[in-house]
Amino acid sequence: MAKIENEIQYNWAVNRVEQLLPLVDDSTPLSDPNSIELELLSNMVADYSEKHFSLEMPSLTDVLKLRMYEMGLNQKSMSKLIEVSPSRMCEYLTGKSEPTLSVARNISRKLNVSPSVILGV
Repeated sequence: MAKIENEIQYNWAVNRVEQLLPLVDDSTPLSDPNSIELELLSNMVADYSEKHFSLEMPSLTDVLKLRMYEMGLNQKSMSKLIEVSPSRMCEYLTGKSEPTLSVARNISRKLNVSPSVILGV
């Protein structure tokens, strides 16, 4: 099967998919040329997008910094909220240390952070 090699081809394929979408619906036979083309191009666009535009899981450090900003907290107030010392909070923010299970629970519950982000999975 062919694949999209560059952004020019990607942009063309995305535009073509947008042209085909109004022509194909649930009642369109799978053997219809527009349906076949839409299926092939959609898969190619998805593959290219996943390879070149996918987002990685944020790091715990990034999430903690974002939550501090969103909640208007400084390092000291954040450390109180998740019940760790300011120096331990600094280690989390610099990536030098990872939270214990107990602290991970506090981060998840009090900051509404997904456990998968905290555990890095």
